[in-house]
Amino acid sequence: MALLRPPALLLALVVSELHCLPWFINVSESQGPGTTIHSFSFNCTAHMPMLELVHVQPPTTFFNQPSLSRWQKIYVGTVTLNSLARLDALAVNHYELQLRFTCGNNVTEGPLYVYVYRDPGYSPCSGRFASPAGEIIQVRETVTPGAQLYTLLLPGLELQHAQISINSAQDPPYFPGPFSINGQGWLLAPSQGLKGQAGKVFQLQILVTFGQNRSCHGMLKVKVLPVPSSQISFLGQARNITILDDLAPGSQVVQVRAQGFDVRYEILSPVPCPLFSIGREDGVVRTTAPLELAQAWGTAVTRLQVKAYERLRPWASVDLDLTVNVRSVNRWPPRCLPAMLVTEIPETTPVGTVLNTFTCTDPDSPGSTLNYELRFHSPPGPASLCLRGRALEVNATLDCDTPGACFQHAASILVLDGGQPLMTTEVPVLVMVIPVNEFSPACVPHTFRIREDAGPHTLLGSVVGTDKDYPHNSIEYDISGGPTAFSVDRLSGEIHLLGSLDYELQTLYRLTVLVTDQSQDQDPTHRRSGSCTITIEVEDVNDHAPECQPPFQELTIYAPLGRSVEVTKVSCWVPQEPQRLVFSYSIVGGNSQSRFSLQGPILVHNNMLGPPWPEQPHTHELLIRVADAGPSIPHLSATATVIVHLVPWSTSTAATRTRSAAVTSMTTPLLVTDTEAFWQPEPWFVVVLTVTSALFLLALGWLFSRLFQGLAQMLQTPRKPAQALLLNSIQGTEESIEGFMEAPRMEMPQTPSSVMSLVCQPAILYRGHRGCSRVLPCQACLLVDGYPCGRAHGSTIRMEETCTGRDYLFNTLTGARRWL
Repeated sequence: MALLRPPALLLALVVSELHCLPWFINVSESQGPGTTIHSFSFNCTAHMPMLELVHVQPPTTFFNQPSLSRWQKIYVGTVTLNSLARLDALAVNHYELQLRFTCGNNVTEGPLYVYVYRDPGYSPCSGRFASPAGEIIQVRETVTPGAQLYTLLLPGLELQHAQISINSAQDPPYFPGPFSINGQGWLLAPSQGLKGQAGKVFQLQILVTFGQNRSCHGMLKVKVLPVPSSQISFLGQARNITILDDLAPGSQVVQVRAQGFDVRYEILSPVPCPLFSIGREDGVVRTTAPLELAQAWGTAVTRLQVKAYERLRPWASVDLDLTVNVRSVNRWPPRCLPAMLVTEIPETTPVGTVLNTFTCTDPDSPGSTLNYELRFHSPPGPASLCLRGRALEVNATLDCDTPGACFQHAASILVLDGGQPLMTTEVPVLVMVIPVNEFSPACVPHTFRIREDAGPHTLLGSVVGTDKDYPHNSIEYDISGGPTAFSVDRLSGEIHLLGSLDYELQTLYRLTVLVTDQSQDQDPTHRRSGSCTITIEVEDVNDHAPECQPPFQELTIYAPLGRSVEVTKVSCWVPQEPQRLVFSYSIVGGNSQSRFSLQGPILVHNNMLGPPWPEQPHTHELLIRVADAGPSIPHLSATATVIVHLVPWSTSTAATRTRSAAVTSMTTPLLVTDTEAFWQPEPWFVVVLTVTSALFLLALGWLFSRLFQGLAQMLQTPRKPAQALLLNSIQGTEESIEGFMEAPRMEMPQTPSSVMSLVCQPAILYRGHRGCSRVLPCQACLLVDGYPCGRAHGSTIRMEETCTGRDYLFNTLTGARRWL
């Protein structure tokens, strides 16, 4: 194995069989911690090398273990100073470090010699003198005043003209006098001496000034040691002794021993000593009287001052302080009042309430301190109770409002004394928590609905009452005042109907339900109550059929061709429910040819339908069903009877119309009320049907208009024959109407003679589109209301409509009318 040296260093190691060559290193005393002392390299290719510091002479901890690092294939070892290193050439200027290098199985050792040389510019304040702890020197209190205690000025410093002074305070009474330093760097004792200063430590701050304005600080501590009186002294001895009070008089307590020649012992204090004595020669301390603490409690602690001295030199003595503690022998367990605690407390007891304070004493040691412990049995674990000293208190809020929370607390208090053997007493504790009625019950307002046809004892629902006190369902229900048509079950809260309801009389009921708790408190009379409002809405049930007024009608109408005539209006309502105004109307009988229809409550005769048109008077007995509509179920209905005498319109017949609102000569018809279910179509179907019907009627009207226009064009060519034919037709119609009607005709209104002389006689009736009209035909060459009669105007006829009384001109050729 080869050992290599860098260019700056020269190092040679040989194999272990050869002697190791020494290494010499010079180091300045100014080098501080962490300084590299020496570096060297090794070649070890096959193994992991190891470099270690075996020992140092003289022993010191100034040097660290060598470190080993690798650079390429070469290992470099380094020796450094540690953090505690303080080199001082005047103290130690030579160190020998034994190093060991291991490479595989090859081990090589060699010394490293370190020489410490002085640095002229190095501060003398180094070492322990310059450390924070400072340099400590010890002197006797009998030292001669002004004597040399320590040398501060090191050799060589006098060449630098160093000056040393104390710059810390040395004020009395702690300092007996000031310490001083002379020109040679000696620390001198105070001129008053150090007598009586044993045990004190005097701390001195030292200022060293040298060179060109250079200085440093150091600390020196002077510890004053007492002067031993002689060679006599007590050996290691316990100062506190504990004994039992059952020792008999004369029993050994302790033996003290002192080192010296022919030593004797005596008790200096107390004098006299009634309880203890000491052997003058053997130093054995014995009891001289019974130590029963129960009879003499003052014997528990005794402080003895024992003196040891040489028989031949009594002034050579030493004192020892002994403390004798007398402990009672345990014979009886503690006694407690009360011996058992059973109590009841309400659940509202505040936290911190004291339930009881236990008084316990130890018969063996009256007045001694006892220990108390609280142990829980049921429920386990500390929860609601706690023990503070001797007082049992409530520790947490007591709550009986949750299931299983209100129970009995079973525990025990264990009382322990401090004697030997340990004696205990257990006090049973039973705390029963009483429930308190704290909260008022409550119920939630609710709304129930019931049909007005509901029978007695019908169940509407239940009132749900809640109570925060446990048990939560222990509630009674009652109705406070209000209507008597309802009742509530006392225990379940169910609301029942007692009588009958009528929507038309009352639609809403409000009940005040009173909820009262029970069995929530130890006092059965302590009860709380609450209330809530229950609303009952009566649902309407259709139980009254509509009535029509009058229920029977008989009418006579004239039916002109191509026109619809309003016959009558059916008036119906429900007397018991005047607010119900929606009804449905339908013809259920007598409308065989479907010439009658209903437009709501209005009965209409429709003569716009195709042939055959009635040529003779005809009577129709119609049955109209009136049913109530809307959401109410069932739907009730009534039937109204309408007898219609239909008189066909004739152009040659003058007729009158007789209308009777009601036939009084007939017997009162039987009114049958029948309740039937009917089909009510959807709104969209009604709309589609209405639109379709309107389109059909428009098309039919257009067809009739085209037909009448064609007929008018055909009649314009033969004017006179057509006019004669029209007059003959009118006269024939008049005769036919007069033969049919037995009732007297309505008389013509009287006209002045001047007018009557201008019109043609006789006057005839002409049936037009609406009702009957009087015809005033014009004579030749005469004027009728300003219209000349003659050839050109022979076809114009003045007519009066008897229904409205209005006059108009009618063209017999074209059929056109012009209202006047």
